[in-house]
Amino acid sequence: MSADRPGRARVLHEKFIVEERVVAPAARRNLYLWAASLAAVGLIAFVVILVAVLQTDGIAEIDKPIEGFLDSIRTPPLTVAMIVVAIVFGPIALPIIILVIVVLWTIFAKHFWRPLLLAGGTISGVVIVQIITRIVARPRPPVSLMLFGPDLTYSFPSGHVLGAADFLLIGAYLIFSRRPGRAPYLGFGAAIVLLLLTAFSRVYLGYHWPTDALSSIALSLVILGAVIAIDTRRTVKVTRD
Repeated sequence: MSADRPGRARVLHEKFIVEERVVAPAARRNLYLWAASLAAVGLIAFVVILVAVLQTDGIAEIDKPIEGFLDSIRTPPLTVAMIVVAIVFGPIALPIIILVIVVLWTIFAKHFWRPLLLAGGTISGVVIVQIITRIVARPRPPVSLMLFGPDLTYSFPSGHVLGAADFLLIGAYLIFSRRPGRAPYLGFGAAIVLLLLTAFSRVYLGYHWPTDALSSIALSLVILGAVIAIDTRRTVKVTRD
């Protein structure tokens, strides 16, 4: 009886948690290369943007011109559309969406590994934003530019954009990396479009500078790289000749 319990635990673990898949050795190496490349590019980009923001030069010089341009093209219909985007990917609706997806995914797929990675990646982003915003303490654009009520919290990086980026990019990887053909390209393409729309909405509505949004995307690449590495290490097995 005691010997049978570890066996059952292992079966349950492999069935509901690990979700192993077998690939060629080259494919496994490529996954690690993608993970390392995304994390490195994201980290370098974030550091470059952070230094520019702290020194108010370099790429940070694009902030006010872009904010001024977006202010000049505001229209009521576009403003309503951007508010809807901000609400969907905001701090109230998005966690509910993620929770529902995680629960339903777990129930219908009968495994917990990928839903767990999605939840863990997005929660990691929330924690990182809370830490960095308080350290950098960058003011937001003037309240007079905000179109959906005042927000006096800190601006860098954008929690909205990082939350949306983690949800969309990690979700796209977890869903489409297991699918052959063009599915991964279509999945990531759709995720990138929605991510850019979210970033645009935050700058358009007057709550963030462009570099806030860019830094959030950079951080999301680091988190995505970590998720790919963890997923590859735990689930990917190589074929043996």
